[in-house]
Order: sequence, then C-alpha cells, then structure tokens
Amino acid sequence: MRAGVIGAGAWGTTIAIYLARRGLEVTLRARDPARAAEMDAARENARYLPGERFPDSLRVTGGVPGTCELLVSAVPTQHVRATFATLKEGLPPAPLVSLSKGIEIATGMLPSRILAEVLGSPWPIAVLTGPCIALEVARGRPTAVVVAGDRATWLQEVFSSDRFRVYTSDDPLGAELSGALKNVMGVAAGIVDGLGLGDNAKASLLTRGIAEIMRLGVALGAQAKTFAGLAGFGDLFTTCVSPYGRNRGVGERIGRGEPVEAILRSMTSVAEGVPTTRAVVDLARARGVEMPISEALAGILFHGVDVRRAIAQLMTRAARPENR
Repeated sequence: MRAGVIGAGAWGTTIAIYLARRGLEVTLRARDPARAAEMDAARENARYLPGERFPDSLRVTGGVPGTCELLVSAVPTQHVRATFATLKEGLPPAPLVSLSKGIEIATGMLPSRILAEVLGSPWPIAVLTGPCIALEVARGRPTAVVVAGDRATWLQEVFSSDRFRVYTSDDPLGAELSGALKNVMGVAAGIVDGLGLGDNAKASLLTRGIAEIMRLGVALGAQAKTFAGLAGFGDLFTTCVSPYGRNRGVGERIGRGEPVEAILRSMTSVAEGVPTTRAVVDLARARGVEMPISEALAGILFHGVDVRRAIAQLMTRAARPENR
C-alpha cells in the first residue's frame, strides 16, 4: 500500500516513519522543496526528530505525494486551508486522515471540516487523535489512540500494531474537539508549572479543564463520554504533564516571565494552543458557554493581563457546586 503524508513537522514525520516501518510505501511532503531534498538525502528530519532514521520505503518531496491509497494531513490547523487549496488538483481521492489539533480562527472550523470544504464531496475523511507524543511513537513506545470518521474500521487495521493500539469512535466531532481544546489547557498547565504552583494546582486545572472542554463539546453536539476517553482526558493528561509538549512548554515560559511574542518567535514548531485559545473563546461566547480558564488564558496571551492576577480572578470567582 502507498501512503502520502502532508506536513513534515514532528508528528507528520513520525507517522510517515511509522507507516513505512509497517511496510507501506510512504511519500512525506514538506512545504519547502529545499528542505525536502535535504531530509531525503540525510534520511532523517534533523530539525524535529534527530537520530530517527527513515526506512528505505520512505521518501520526501516538496511536491504532491502522487498516486496512493491513503492520505494523512499533519498540517498545522491555521495552514490547512491554504495548503490543500494548493494541492487538491493533484491529490488522489484516497481516504484522508487528519492529525491536526486546532480550530481555524477566521471561521471556528475544525480541520476535518476545512478539508471537506476545500476538497469537496465525496471525500472520505477521518481524524486520528489521542495521547501521542511524537518522539515516543517514533521510538516504538506503547501508545493508544482513537480514529473516528469515514472508513474508521479500515483505518484501524492500517494503523494498528503491537506498539500502536487504535480504537474506533463513533463521535468524530468530540474526538476532534478534544484534540483542539486540550492544547489550550496545555498552555495553562505550563503556566502553573512555570510559576511553581504545585501538584494541587495542576490537578485542579486538569479536572476543571476537562469539565470546561466537555461543556463546549456537548453544546456543539459531541458526546460527553468522548471527553473521558483517550481523545479527551488521555490527550489532556499527556499534554499537561509531558516535558515534550510544545503547548505546555510555551505556558511554562510565560509563567517564568518571558513575553508571549518572544516565545513564539523563538519556536521552530507550532504551538496550536495559542491561536486555538482565541478561536475557542470566540466560539464559546457565540454559544453562551462559560469557559473561565480559556477566558483567563486569552487575557494573558492577547490582552496583557498579568498571570498572577488572572489566577487570582479564577480562584475568587463566585462559589458554585462542582457539577454545574
């Protein structure tokens, strides 16, 4: 089987390596042709996964992947629309799996909806999400994820191995929302770490964070149970505790006093939680859903609100029952 992976960041490269190790012929598409040629010659992605050698059945290109039976999108959410508008005429009508975790700021749309709009119907589209740190998957460490959407059972068979367990879900909306919203909480968790506020604060954030995520998800039509599973709490936990998490890392630097703009300029990869925070707050306000943590984080990221002041405001909100 042949697969085309679009997006050569850490996660896209990891999935390309993983599928090639599974025996597929894989073409990894990098946006920059010069970088694509460099990676193909060096047989590694030195920027994101140094030392992880490419299997012989993996090649890298700066163009369209070409004929294949499976497509994978690992493009950052804010660039999905432009990337696929450019590539769509040359893409085969193969099942497409989205790995992106975010919400488009301009439209409030999730990546799978953007892909459906750009590519047109019918085009089989699914999402694969869950607690999956790229480096751990690349090194073959046990991981469990969820696939939801079109051709989910077939995709489960394609991706499953003794190191990468894939469950199916009948709630693609909830699975994709979970992946987007957990990045917002990941930034907030990093701030807690950067300030040295301790484990009590971190546990409180995760617990109230998943409640907040669930409120918005259910209001948008997702199933509540999804947010307690791998796509929901599983991914949230990994994002908020792993030292490899980009979003948590951004938050940690904010908590230590670095300016947000300087942090983002210094990064080679995208921290989806920052733009997604803006999109989430807009979406929640439009739906009348209360999301105090997300609102507080938006104040810190975009309006210059002092971190300690934002935390104090969260801690002194009006008293209420836990499950309301």
